[in-house]
Amino acid sequence: MNSKQSAQYTLWLDPLQPLAASEHSQLAAAGLAIRRIQTLEDLQTALADGQSLALIVRHEATNDLLACTIELMNRMGVALPVVCRIERRQLELAVQAMRQGAAHVLAHDDWSEESWKITNDAIHQAHQAAVQAKLQAELQATVKAATASSAYKKSNAANYAIPKATPVQRNVVYVDPVSRHLLALAQRVAQANVTALIEGPTGAGKEILARVLHESSKRAKGPFVGLNCAALPEQLIDDMLFGHEKGAFTGAQKEFKGLFEQAQGGTLFLDEIGEMPLHLQAKLLRVLQERQLTRLGSEQAIDLDVRVIAATNKDLRLAMAEREFREDLYFRISTFKLRVPALRNRPGDILPLVASMLVRHGQNNEAFTVSDEAQVKLVSYPWPGNVRELENVVQRAVVLCSNNHIEVTHLMFDDASEMLVSEDSSTLEPSQGFQAARALASMAAEVPKVMNTPLPTALPSYQAAPLAQAAPAANLQEAVKSNEHQLILTAIQNTDSRMEAARVLGISPRTLRYKMAKLKLETSNMAMAG
Repeated sequence: MNSKQSAQYTLWLDPLQPLAASEHSQLAAAGLAIRRIQTLEDLQTALADGQSLALIVRHEATNDLLACTIELMNRMGVALPVVCRIERRQLELAVQAMRQGAAHVLAHDDWSEESWKITNDAIHQAHQAAVQAKLQAELQATVKAATASSAYKKSNAANYAIPKATPVQRNVVYVDPVSRHLLALAQRVAQANVTALIEGPTGAGKEILARVLHESSKRAKGPFVGLNCAALPEQLIDDMLFGHEKGAFTGAQKEFKGLFEQAQGGTLFLDEIGEMPLHLQAKLLRVLQERQLTRLGSEQAIDLDVRVIAATNKDLRLAMAEREFREDLYFRISTFKLRVPALRNRPGDILPLVASMLVRHGQNNEAFTVSDEAQVKLVSYPWPGNVRELENVVQRAVVLCSNNHIEVTHLMFDDASEMLVSEDSSTLEPSQGFQAARALASMAAEVPKVMNTPLPTALPSYQAAPLAQAAPAANLQEAVKSNEHQLILTAIQNTDSRMEAARVLGISPRTLRYKMAKLKLETSNMAMAG
């Protein structure tokens, strides 16, 4: 870090409550050099010296301090990352702040070291992005001015080209600590030109991570081409990947460039690669090894400059053991493995994703609010369908809610019977807070309190309140499970199909299959124990 960077400080504007010495020390421990200011006049003076790195402002519903500070910076031609400290549970204020350009949002009474380290990271990332954008704009202006002369253009057209602006990486929601670690790892892997294998359950966001790998790499200017290996017949996958020449087969009226050729200079994403037929796996392995392919009906080899990213929701090692997947191909595509956790294992992403989806699915920039009970319900649900199911639930809520306010009654889950939270929502208090990442209009949920008992700051999911005595609860659980099993067996015996049995039981066919598999497993375990 040079001397100019070390001299930079973060402005602290909070007219409601002065910054205590202990709090100042906590911010310093998180890496933030703070300069306290009290008024907009002080802010104007501080901005004029050009040493400010960012601005942290207290934003309340009763004042318009955020808008005033942004207006002042725009008038002075200063662009600083702005962090908003907001009252807990004020979801609409967080969304409003992100729309106005805030780089980060957190609860005003959150003084945890982890939160402020995340805030410091967000400030520096936003600052670096602003610096790069400014340099890019200056470069473009310089080149444009230099090439304004027609004589210059004629004499140098063969030797010079105006550089294109670097594409901006798409907005992604990685707020939970687990997700932030995965994102940081992916951005490092992106810099190396190696094949990558992304593992994770269906709907967890594997393609989003693949696009992050592409857009964070030196191939970002090139194409991103994707293929779902489970969505097409094996004959069609062969043609789609490798292409054909005119007349190669009946109906081939013109040549066709396969996806490998279409992805030249960029990235080819092979989703559900575990479903690829064995004979195509051998052909893919050869292409990856030789970096060449030959179209169907041709004898000419075509050199390739393509990065391959594969994804699967299957256990490929188990598939290898069952001879459904080639071992040599597995080691070829898994130079670096990344695993996207199920949504239930990264609860800090749930409310940020909800906020992002509400912004995306709302019409005419409508602002939505979510009740505390609905927030608790969203974070408590196990999400067997992961992010894809969450988006379905959010879209249904947008359709069902009135006055753009989402209550718990507007949440329609695919498998409501699998809820892990108690049906009596009165045992849970509302979510206590949130954090936001730049341009996501998102908030990160903090852990709630259960029955007024403080919980650890990091908890995998919101939990139902514990009962007073553990032993009776265990007996009740066993009785409920035994009764449930008996009802399932009776329904199956007295109906003609599993579909009808599920209807009689009032659950979905998928839930019935899940419970039957679980019942079979428990029965076999009991037999082995006996």
